[in-house]
Amino acid sequence: MVALLSVLAGAVLLVVSSASRFPRGLVAMGLLVLAGAAGWAGLVRRGRSRHLLWTLALLVLVGSVVVLLVDGVEPAGLLAIALVAVAVWASRRAFSVHLRLPTAVPPRRAVVVYNVKSGGGKAVSNNLAEEARKRGITPREFQPGEDWEQVVRDLVADGADGLMAAGGDGTQALVATIAAEHDLPFACIPAGTRNHFALDLGVDRDDVVGALDAFVAGGEKRVDLAEVGGRVFVNNVSLGLYAEAVQREGYRDAKIRTILDTVPTMLAPGGAERSRDLRWTGPDGAPQRSAAVILVSNNVYRLGRVMGSGTRPRMDAGQLGVAVMGAATGPDGGRRRALLEWATPEFVIDSDGEVPVGVDGEALVMPTPLVLRTRPGALRVRIAPQHPGASPSAAAPTGLRDAVRRLLRIAGGADPATLGA
Repeated sequence: MVALLSVLAGAVLLVVSSASRFPRGLVAMGLLVLAGAAGWAGLVRRGRSRHLLWTLALLVLVGSVVVLLVDGVEPAGLLAIALVAVAVWASRRAFSVHLRLPTAVPPRRAVVVYNVKSGGGKAVSNNLAEEARKRGITPREFQPGEDWEQVVRDLVADGADGLMAAGGDGTQALVATIAAEHDLPFACIPAGTRNHFALDLGVDRDDVVGALDAFVAGGEKRVDLAEVGGRVFVNNVSLGLYAEAVQREGYRDAKIRTILDTVPTMLAPGGAERSRDLRWTGPDGAPQRSAAVILVSNNVYRLGRVMGSGTRPRMDAGQLGVAVMGAATGPDGGRRRALLEWATPEFVIDSDGEVPVGVDGEALVMPTPLVLRTRPGALRVRIAPQHPGASPSAAAPTGLRDAVRRLLRIAGGADPATLGA
């Protein structure tokens, strides 16, 4: 409500200022609109372009203030700028999510398994083992040469009634698989490098130790898992450009450079077709073949230049997200759209032999046909009470029109966390 009222009041004051200081007031209003557009564009982008756009927005905003002060102080104009700033702050607060999950009984014999090498040693630097003991949780370090899956299964056989995984998304998938098999509560400790799974579950990636509170006073929700050829994945499976890149020696030490080195081969005329002959069915039911990249995710990613891009608004929709990038060829030999996106509970990829696959970033070679399917509500996840409990894009709008619509619904009493459903 504060955001909406601030926008409306700011707009009225801008009109008043424009009329009283014409034409400078009109110039100031135009600059303020430009600053807002640059700020919004920066909000939905990442990397260097985000910082450049925010810098531009700040400079243009300062310029609008200077224009208003040329002939002395213009209270209406300055107040309008202040109200717009308040609207931006209030909108950000409105779209922030802190989901109140149903409280759950803490496990009596909880175990946290961790890989000391993940995330550059986050488990060690955060003194994870000692912090876990303080909370009555037994720490278990994975030792070199151990069969990690067997270690976790032995812990369950010995009476563990709650499993925590501290490590990368490969470790998360392994432990989540066993937790789901035995219907045990699971908690994700963000001790990996990027912690994509933790982000979309609603775990604060900067609070490694605090994530342990999930088994002390945390709430519980059920989320989906997905599988490829019977193997569970928590984030995504890739074929094509990225899958080829992760097979290369040195990928983990120089991921971006390795992927860029792969691009010319994959995107050269006939390059994708030479490396593999992938066959799949599009959203319209028509058979397709080949593509530069096929990304199949556990629930749908928000892609493109929108708020929350690269994250999944929901983890419980019971759907795979399929994104096919690069021109594909239909049965008539015609070219198709460069990007296709759709949701489906199952997706099948066929080829004449084995294909390189990236499963949560791990390089594998798997036989075809490759069957991918969702496992709805397979995993009981516990989240620390001080953590968001939902993806950052759960309430984030997809555009300016959607932002206004959601603000109106929030002002009417709607829970921001439910607007992305």
